[in-house]
Amino acid sequence: MAEPTPVPAAPVAGATEGAPAPEVTEDGEEARGGGAAAGAAAWRVELRRLLELTALVGLVVTQPLLDVLGRSPDFLLFHGARPVDVAALVALIALLPTAGLGLLGAVSRLAGRAAREAAHTLLLGLLVAALAVQVGRHGTPLRGVPLLAAAVVLGAAGASAYRRFGVLGRVLRVAAVGPLVFVALFVLVSPASTVVLPRGSGGVAGVAHGPGVRPPVVLLILDEFPLVSLLGPDGRIDAERYPHFAALAAGSTWYPAASGISGWTPYALPAMLTGRYPATAAAPHYSRYPDNLFTALGGRYDIRAQESITRLCPPSRCDQPTRPEQGLGVLARRSAELLGRIAAPWDSRVDPEESYREPTRAEAGLDAAEPAPTDPTFRWDRLNESQPARFTSFLAGLRPTARPTLHFLHLLMPHAPWTYLPSGARYDAPEDLPNEGAGWVDLARQRHLAQLGYTDRLIGETLRTLRATGLYDQALLLVTADHGVSFTRGAQGRGMGAIRAEPGQVAGVPLFVKEPGQRTGRIDARNWEHVDLLPTVLDVVGIRVPWSVDGRSARQAPRERAEKVFYDRPGEPVTIPGGVPVPPPTPPPHPLVGTTVGDQPVRGTARVADLSAFGAVDPAEGRLPALVWGTVPDRVPDGTLLAVAVNGRVGAVVPVVPPDPGGRRFAAFVTDDRLFHAGANRLDVYQVAADGGLHRLALS
Repeated sequence: MAEPTPVPAAPVAGATEGAPAPEVTEDGEEARGGGAAAGAAAWRVELRRLLELTALVGLVVTQPLLDVLGRSPDFLLFHGARPVDVAALVALIALLPTAGLGLLGAVSRLAGRAAREAAHTLLLGLLVAALAVQVGRHGTPLRGVPLLAAAVVLGAAGASAYRRFGVLGRVLRVAAVGPLVFVALFVLVSPASTVVLPRGSGGVAGVAHGPGVRPPVVLLILDEFPLVSLLGPDGRIDAERYPHFAALAAGSTWYPAASGISGWTPYALPAMLTGRYPATAAAPHYSRYPDNLFTALGGRYDIRAQESITRLCPPSRCDQPTRPEQGLGVLARRSAELLGRIAAPWDSRVDPEESYREPTRAEAGLDAAEPAPTDPTFRWDRLNESQPARFTSFLAGLRPTARPTLHFLHLLMPHAPWTYLPSGARYDAPEDLPNEGAGWVDLARQRHLAQLGYTDRLIGETLRTLRATGLYDQALLLVTADHGVSFTRGAQGRGMGAIRAEPGQVAGVPLFVKEPGQRTGRIDARNWEHVDLLPTVLDVVGIRVPWSVDGRSARQAPRERAEKVFYDRPGEPVTIPGGVPVPPPTPPPHPLVGTTVGDQPVRGTARVADLSAFGAVDPAEGRLPALVWGTVPDRVPDGTLLAVAVNGRVGAVVPVVPPDPGGRRFAAFVTDDRLFHAGANRLDVYQVAADGGLHRLALS
């Protein structure tokens, strides 16, 4: 039987012998026809592939990145991100990875249909593996190579299932709407949404509150400065002696009943900057007081801080550049770093979920590099550093900046050692002069008041600089002191004896607060304690205190109790009276001060230290022999008055004090610069007789 003749298959319409077979899509669709029809079908295939990539990239890149960024407005604020910067960053996250993978797949088409199919399947498998890594990190104990191996297996299985079951491709194409949903959630409801779409006075991440524009803060803390030293007999600021403090009060709120928490700076200053009473004898170091003003403002404020004998500002806050890197470039770079931590198959040293919550956390190693001290006096050697140089640096930084800035200075003025006249001229003094006992307490207070006069000049320079730079009206300005000191005979100093005898002098401190835009002065006699300082500052700048405090903001109702709490030792509060401290009576100057003395016969002797300093005075060098000290013979009775004259005019009248290891001594403080002139100056010391007569002493 003859074999049947085979019948040739019917040719496909439009096909020619030797032409390639038509391309068939994953759904079985043929790209029939030629020219425009075939091209349109091919583009539909590419669009479907792009949608599938979009869905997986949204799960692997867009969702985790926007989730972390959305819960981390601090990151955006720290880098000064504008809404346009955030919008551009979101667009990059949502579009760039998908566009890059889509382009890579499209290029593979040049190698033919089989290569294009393989490339698309490989990309889908890699994305499934990347998603498996993220899910495995959160849901399994696997890490490193085991997790990576498991993810590769799951990626291969996912790619195989995609090729075998067409329904998976349709599911992915529907899920391509995911990135739009993730972007909408970030922009509309995430904590960072207030940065993208500002809503007036809305808060940020439950930490900041009030308007988004935050004022600069200028905080000047003086030291060992009792309020009573500023006051005249009428209880008001002595505007004649301290005109710049009077000017400060005229434009700010003066709290005359303000008090420090402790008479010792290592306890007083941390209480001011943490809002908490002293609890332990810890060193004033950021490792011991991690919650303080610097850390509360960090990220929202640049910090320019100069501390004298504390180290409460961590290096990551204060030793970093005053202006962090800003713009879309740093936002994109840091986001790429975050994606690397999210996609890694092992745990990052910095938790990806936390890496943007605190922008300076990456510098934690810098903070930890400084050993944590235990001795509260660990920086006591800084006490005698050049305070005017520190102040000059502080003034140089008082300039408007693009970001809000905290300008902080703890200035050891008018703290001892007392070496400045009101004019700013320096003088020498022996280190062994007592500050207690008859005659010595009065001298100590005179020297303290003279240095306070110089401090008043520094306040004047601060006000002048703030006005010249335009910061005065913008800034929240606070000027205060950490504690006072007693100059009452028998209760001199800051110990418990002084605290119990003269609580107003030891605890009572000046406090002036000028809020932004304030032009007129007012007086608030509330019972202010220095634990109120931090809550007040954060309240004015619109940041909620993120820890519990013992103080209260001055914008809240005053305390009901009238008495105050004071700590000579941490954890041991002492109750002291409240109210405005009363200045001690000021003895009138001796009638001889300021009078001219003619030649008098020599009747006695005295030894004067550094007598040669009067032979060549140069006021231009900023140094004058204003403190005259020496000894007299033992036969001179205790309490004998000596008149000290410079160039024929009496500058001081002082008593001879009881003998001590230094001899029968006297010390006179000549504060009037006008008595000195350039070149050789004449010094005379007279013994004042009972009848008021003067007997000149031969000096050696």
